[in-house]
Amino acid sequence: MTPDPHRRLSDDLLPLLRAHPRESWPAHPNLGELSRFWLARHDWFRRADAEIAAATAAAIERRIDPQRFAPWLPQAMSRFLGDLEGHHHVEDHHYFPAFREAEARLARGFDLLDGDHEALHRAIGEIAEATNAWLAAVRKGGPEDAAAMAALSRFADVRGRLGAGLLQHLDDEEDLVIPLILERGEDGF
Repeated sequence: MTPDPHRRLSDDLLPLLRAHPRESWPAHPNLGELSRFWLARHDWFRRADAEIAAATAAAIERRIDPQRFAPWLPQAMSRFLGDLEGHHHVEDHHYFPAFREAEARLARGFDLLDGDHEALHRAIGEIAEATNAWLAAVRKGGPEDAAAMAALSRFADVRGRLGAGLLQHLDDEEDLVIPLILERGEDGF
């Protein structure tokens, strides 16, 4: 396992990742439905974040039709944020408590992930406000209006911060959760 200079998880939280490095996950006999679903959801969040970022940049640079982008962005954000909050709710109320109980030495790591959820929830509120400000500016002057373009730039900045925090969180979460599931099997969770 190559050390990641951006890693937030200390070495004492990674014994299971050392025993089950990422490159071993696809062939692991305990990689079952729960693990695959978890990884698939995280991959969906990564793809959705990248798609929203790319479309927003294209709109700011006027490389896409603003009339098509204007209805697309709120729909994409609604699904993305709704799915993210639902995913975190299940983790916070079901999986993280079960994981803490199963592996007490990782409790501090799950506390970090809980803190991430709180920070991401605040960021979701901020990005929802930025989306609504952009929508209000679009309604008032159209998607190409200067105020709408300024609001879209602010949205892009807020989305960038949310995206960066989310991507780090997803990596850290996988580094704790997937090796734990591989170690213990999926039946206990």
